[in-house]
Amino acid sequence: MHVKKHLLKCLHRLQKGPGYTYKELLVWYCNNTNTHGPKRIICEGPKKKAMWFLITLLFTSLVCWQWGVFIKTYLSWEVSVSLSIGFKTMDFPAVTVCNASPFQYSRVRHLLKDLDELMEAVLERILAPEQSYGNASRALNSTLWDYMPLVLIDEQNPHRPVVLDLFGDNHNGSAPGRTCTAQACKVAMRLCSLNGTVCTFRNFTSATQAVTEWYLLQATNIFSQVPNHELVEMGYPAERLILACLFGAEPCSYRNFTSIFHPDYGNCYIFNWGMTEKALPSSNPGAEFGLKLILDIGQDDYVPFLTSTAGARLMLHEQRSYPFIKDKGIYAMSGTETSIGVLVDRLERKGEPYSQCTMNGSDVPVRNLYSDYNTTYSIQACIRSCFQDHMIQNCSCGHYLYPLPRGQSYCNNRQFPDWAYCYSHLRMSVVQRETCINMCKESCNDTQYKMTISMADWPSEASEDWIFHVLSQERDQSTNITLSRKGIVKLNIYFQEFNYRTFEESAANNIVWLLSNLGGQFGFWMGGSVLCLIEFGEILIDFVWITIIKLVAFAKSLRQRRAQARYAGPPPTVAELVEAHTNFGFQPDVARPGPDPGTYADEQTLPIPGTPPPNYDSLRLQPLDVIESDSEGDAI
Repeated sequence: MHVKKHLLKCLHRLQKGPGYTYKELLVWYCNNTNTHGPKRIICEGPKKKAMWFLITLLFTSLVCWQWGVFIKTYLSWEVSVSLSIGFKTMDFPAVTVCNASPFQYSRVRHLLKDLDELMEAVLERILAPEQSYGNASRALNSTLWDYMPLVLIDEQNPHRPVVLDLFGDNHNGSAPGRTCTAQACKVAMRLCSLNGTVCTFRNFTSATQAVTEWYLLQATNIFSQVPNHELVEMGYPAERLILACLFGAEPCSYRNFTSIFHPDYGNCYIFNWGMTEKALPSSNPGAEFGLKLILDIGQDDYVPFLTSTAGARLMLHEQRSYPFIKDKGIYAMSGTETSIGVLVDRLERKGEPYSQCTMNGSDVPVRNLYSDYNTTYSIQACIRSCFQDHMIQNCSCGHYLYPLPRGQSYCNNRQFPDWAYCYSHLRMSVVQRETCINMCKESCNDTQYKMTISMADWPSEASEDWIFHVLSQERDQSTNITLSRKGIVKLNIYFQEFNYRTFEESAANNIVWLLSNLGGQFGFWMGGSVLCLIEFGEILIDFVWITIIKLVAFAKSLRQRRAQARYAGPPPTVAELVEAHTNFGFQPDVARPGPDPGTYADEQTLPIPGTPPPNYDSLRLQPLDVIESDSEGDAI
């Protein structure tokens, strides 16, 4: 009950309002506020009132402008970067090593037989066009050629270029049998869709680039139709690639590596990945406490047209992260000892709203196709997954170089004859790249390994004989030398020092900075404080309540005027009201003399006065015989 009573009092107080008019409220505020300007406006004479009014208005404008600048600066969410250097024992990075050639040619020769013969014929036409056109054509598999042929474009007349097919089918009205050399013509790849009705030409500045790209697309079509377990068997096994391993003072072998299949480099092997075992710490900096590897890349068994680079591809990365070795890896040359000194940089970014980074990728609107590897989020995984999604949406199939979502198929010429045209168009699309970049986010916490690389010939001429003898005997149990300088790679990976750098982002403008600047400007220009702002807020609330009460009163008066306007004639007299109360059959005069006579509506009831008229029937006398006495025997 007490709570209800207090609530009713508060409601009545709010309905009553401040009890002032606008002018009284304004004068009271100017007399009692702690800011300096409004007081002078009230107390001074007319001229000084005007002067102080203009000064107060000017300084108020300056304060509002400065506040706007500081609030805008704060809402820009700028960051400052601090650098700190630490020293402690660190976990050794994960090391991924791959062969530059994804497959052993002896195991994929049967798959690439038709393509290799076609490639040799293409090279003959490019290098010696007159002789090759005169010779009888060999029996070639034209199916591969029809999907993605190479052409020569004669641009002697830039306005009307002539397109010449390498195998004699000329286009654009060129003369039969017309040929041109690679120096006079540009080699291009013709990609068509919709049964050859829509075609485009992908030009190259060098025939080497053209035939390499063409061979890679054709090989992609072939390998995309081979099951994954067969592709793994065609790659280089760990026991052949990794000849020797030593981590610090502890020996290791290929069994300490985790195998994954990378479409670009075949079988890759990861040391210290940390998926099933704890990450290995490095006890001391220096080459003696790092990882030492001897690799046999088997250059003699490289695929001749698929790989033009010989060596080992390696990458240093964090534990439990997927190695995007094509983007971040480095090459180690055969016949050399490559020493890699490592420095660690740690990046710690602030999240929303300071930067568009993500902690684990859960807030990124892209399905991570690399999640099957149980690895951490990275922007490379997001961009590649985004491209594969666009590939499936636009081309109805996935590219062989990226993971495939469930229920989808890899692109190939047999099922998707237009895939090469679609892939080339999507790959060169700027809109597609910008879309994926805008959708993907950087990781908030990242570790980068800065490498210092040095190389030297290994083994030296003096020690070459005995080293190759020992390695050959260990690998092949043979007294003959089965290894050569062009296939051996030695790696030394170690921490240069245990100092690591941490780049940490922090807010350049925090809430303390904002409040300090806002208060400083307000105090400097107006001589006010937070209490002055509270006073001003109170006055604004009173202004609002006065306005509300005035509006309510105006609405009530408007309703009363409308109710009075419903009567067409003058209001009834007191005598008529008394007669209507005592005689229910009484009807007032219908018409009255006056300038605007009228009648009451039938459905309207006459107003009843607050005090009812007296009941005149009570004054009538009654017979004596009906009056009873108060006691027996007494009569009146």
